[in-house]
Amino acid sequence: MTRWRALAVLAIATTIVWAAPLAGLAIAGQPIAAFVGFPPRTTQIAQMPFAWGAFIALALPALGALAVFGAAIAAAGKARPPDPGRAAGRFPWWGWLGAASIAAVWPIAWSEGLAAPAWRAHSFSVLWLGYILAMNGLAWRASGASLLTHRTHWFLALFVLSAGFWWLFEYVNQFVHDWHYGGVEAMSDGEYFIRATLPFATVLPAVASTWSWLGRFPRLEAMSLPAVRGRGALAWIALAAGAIALAATGLRPDLLFPMLWIAPVLVLAGLQHLAVGETVFSPLARGDWRPVLQPALAALVCGFFWELWNYGSLPQWHYSIPYVQRFQLFEMPALGYAGYLPFGIECALVMDLAARIVERRALWPLEGEANPR
Repeated sequence: MTRWRALAVLAIATTIVWAAPLAGLAIAGQPIAAFVGFPPRTTQIAQMPFAWGAFIALALPALGALAVFGAAIAAAGKARPPDPGRAAGRFPWWGWLGAASIAAVWPIAWSEGLAAPAWRAHSFSVLWLGYILAMNGLAWRASGASLLTHRTHWFLALFVLSAGFWWLFEYVNQFVHDWHYGGVEAMSDGEYFIRATLPFATVLPAVASTWSWLGRFPRLEAMSLPAVRGRGALAWIALAAGAIALAATGLRPDLLFPMLWIAPVLVLAGLQHLAVGETVFSPLARGDWRPVLQPALAALVCGFFWELWNYGSLPQWHYSIPYVQRFQLFEMPALGYAGYLPFGIECALVMDLAARIVERRALWPLEGEANPR
């Protein structure tokens, strides 16, 4: 029964995220035809210029999130050491293969003349496959276990799910125009779909692999904060707030562009709690914040490498974010990295649903080797 409920949550959440922005436009009497084509392509538009007031206002939640991480890590020093689990092993051959792939492909990705442009355009996907193997290798070296070897079916399913997952973000981005791709204008829809889907398929596996590795650090594995208990009505409030925010995003993207990352979390978490009875937020009721903080941090780590490797790759994406387009680290404005934190939580929610579908079990604990505190 849980498997079918998890499938229903994914299907309904996808429908809401797709339909809500269109409903907002339709209510306002604006045309929607330009947003329903596939594959979605976002073009560059003139955004609102940088504004210190908006920058500071949007920076405050990011600073608050950093404070939460700091408090959780500080509290880890007082917690009992985590269960060491399996014995550490050597760095596996397939981890070396991943590291070698990164070393070999990175120069090709960033240099003209080392490979034909058609081959160079696929180098980004190879870099991320290498990253995923290397991260699983690091986890294996630390504990003798990894997602690739110990939850293989679920982990491989993430590649398929990830492609559709990120295409949904590409669709919502049409309403806010936060990023666009250069060098793809001449591609046919079919070519663009194939070339884009390959790297999109690595997003969830990369975040999952990084999360698994981060959990090997004693401080991160012992993170805790005071328990937070919610009421059942919060699920309905989160679902409604997420859907309304998505509907409004198409009308005022200059103000609501952060909802691109926050609203889907509300929709997913609300629906899953109502249908399944628990989410990755549920352990917060016993003071276990790891299922939320660890994937958020994992997405931020992945975000650094996404932006780093994008910087010299072909094709590239470029950002144009209202009010905060300044202080770039690679192509991304500094404050834009804050979006990776809620994105990581959304990844965890989707991974949890995938685990319930594929393995008929919850995602947490991440590798099923030890019970959470």
